[in-house]
Amino acid sequence: MRISLRQKIVQVCERKISEKGENVGLSFYAFFSNKNDDPELLMEAARWWIETHKLDHFEKALKIKRLVELEGE
Repeated sequence: MRISLRQKIVQVCERKISEKGENVGLSFYAFFSNKNDDPELLMEAARWWIETHKLDHFEKALKIKRLVELEGE
């Protein structure tokens, strides 16, 4: 996954956790605006979420953040 997408995911997860608490769930759509202005990036996130990690539609933000951070190491 490209670095810019990893950074964006971590930022969104951190913001959602600070706003709604550690049990907040989200889908990969949370990292994008309501407009499909970058379909390639959206598909990259979807492949990572669905094919690579076989995640449910909604997952805990903490889990997603940890997965992304582990991949960046």
